[in-house]
Amino acid sequence: MYFSEHLSKEMLSQYGIAVPAGRLARSADEAAQACAAIAARKYVVKAQIVAGGRGLAGGVKFAATPSAVADEARKMLGSTLVTAQTGSSGELVSSIYVEQAMDLAQSYFIALALDTATGEVLLLASSEGGVEFEQRSKMDPDTVKRMTLGRDGPDTRSQLTDFLKGIGIEADAPVNMILAAREAFVENDMTLLEINPFARTSDGKWVAIDAKIAIDGSALFRHPEFEPLVEKQGLTATEMEAARNNINLVRMEGNIGIVSNGAGLGLATTDMIFDAGGAPANFMDIRTTATSFDIGKGVSLLLDEPKAKVILLNVHGGGMTSCDTVAEGLTFAYSRSKRHLPVVARLAGLNAEWGTRILRERKIPVEIHDTMTAAVARAVEIAR
Repeated sequence: MYFSEHLSKEMLSQYGIAVPAGRLARSADEAAQACAAIAARKYVVKAQIVAGGRGLAGGVKFAATPSAVADEARKMLGSTLVTAQTGSSGELVSSIYVEQAMDLAQSYFIALALDTATGEVLLLASSEGGVEFEQRSKMDPDTVKRMTLGRDGPDTRSQLTDFLKGIGIEADAPVNMILAAREAFVENDMTLLEINPFARTSDGKWVAIDAKIAIDGSALFRHPEFEPLVEKQGLTATEMEAARNNINLVRMEGNIGIVSNGAGLGLATTDMIFDAGGAPANFMDIRTTATSFDIGKGVSLLLDEPKAKVILLNVHGGGMTSCDTVAEGLTFAYSRSKRHLPVVARLAGLNAEWGTRILRERKIPVEIHDTMTAAVARAVEIAR
């Protein structure tokens, strides 16, 4: 789940990271009124979308007066902004952020990401921050430096100080701000925290000029305070219901319903369906915290999907999710639904034989296959 700029900055400011004065607006009149609260010499009007690249697509404009701010807001609101990250369909601008324009002396790129190999927080930084950072980093990947950022302490501070000197930052304030950002990253289960530009102003202050945050959707159960924001992320009612039941589900346009555990297996299943000439109705990742009742709810959502013609059950049992747990969930859904789609199943790993037995003894209309390739081919055949 991504936070737009104003939400990202609101969170960063709670951890003591300086951000420019700004106000959210959903109309031209609100944008003009925001200027009175900000009281700056010059303003920036920013389209609030979660995709990057808006600056190069006309989503960031400078204005000198409240009336000029209102004019820019009027042009942006209701428009569709197409950037390198939105695809051709673009993203609707439903709100804008009016902010104090800052006189920048130096601009840097700072980001925190989760190192999936080690579980550590990874700091990425570059001396060349700003609107064109992504283009420059693609042309020269060496422009981005990286280090593992540990918890606050003398050793970490010493390592971070030396690291920042390597990109031209020798002040103390950025060290404190980056460690505060790490605290925000860990406490809120982020997968990405990007500040670009992270800038020193002409009067020597360090400020997060722009920010983007991504929260791990699988950790939302630990953050009920984010639940109202989930509803504004463009999720369908079906996807939100799945999330409440420990299942990551994304609706698609095809007719093959996928039930799988693990994001990697779900993506592989989706790719194999496309390669075989089929079209998935969804992507599914059963979280490790899901019970058989949660899984039953997820399968019920697929059975309620009118386009779905077949269920492809592709499960590798292990860890906290075993094959029999998934099989139980599927039988719960079928016992409560009047619609019984044919099931093509491939089960491997922990309790695979027991899961197969459950499906057969509970009279599920199932075909069992030993390999993913065979199961996908059969599901595509049935869907046709």
